[in-house]
Amino acid sequence: MDSTDVITIDGPAASGKSTLAKRLALRAGWSFLETGALYRGVAHAAMKAGVLGESREFLGKFAWDLNLALKFGEERNLVFLDGEDATDLLRLPGVAELASELSSIPEVRHSLTHIQRKAGEKGRLVTEGRDQGTAIFPEARLKFFLTADAGVRAERRRTELLAKGIVVSPEEVLRDLVARDEIDRNKSVAPLVEPEDSVRIDSSRLNPDEVLEIMLARARETFGENFANP
Repeated sequence: MDSTDVITIDGPAASGKSTLAKRLALRAGWSFLETGALYRGVAHAAMKAGVLGESREFLGKFAWDLNLALKFGEERNLVFLDGEDATDLLRLPGVAELASELSSIPEVRHSLTHIQRKAGEKGRLVTEGRDQGTAIFPEARLKFFLTADAGVRAERRRTELLAKGIVVSPEEVLRDLVARDEIDRNKSVAPLVEPEDSVRIDSSRLNPDEVLEIMLARARETFGENFANP
């Protein structure tokens, strides 16, 4: 296996790419890379070190120098900082919001690119994000772009929030999601772009099982009929 034995799943927020990436990796027995976990790791470390007011260059070097590592688990990526499991700490208040801000800093993104590419060197990797098929793994043998109508994605996100006890109106969730789409498409660094050689899947009228079957079929065409067979 080489670094091209990678499957990328890109797409807008709440398109289901993280869920499908995990399920596809589990079916195939491949590793799963959750890019958001890396940025949450940097965010937590930056908060703990009290360096949030520093320059972009400083934060980029801070991210580069971090002893940050991922360990692939069946349900999620475990994040280790200085050899200690910090996974649960990445869900603390403010970490996700700060991770989003840090992901817009070119120097930080550059620093984390090498970790992501290193994960792909062994091959047999499923990874998701907004730039995996364009900036991180442009040579990946199979790329998916997963999307859905904004209204459908907003309802999915609202369902997730309600399950966590967070009550928000459908209008508020849709408004925030549309704004997030606009920001992601217009980021100066690693904007959300549909790779030209990707397989586009619109899941507006499909459930996760149906999307997974489409992905499995395309993966078998690419990697062989035995891909993810029992």
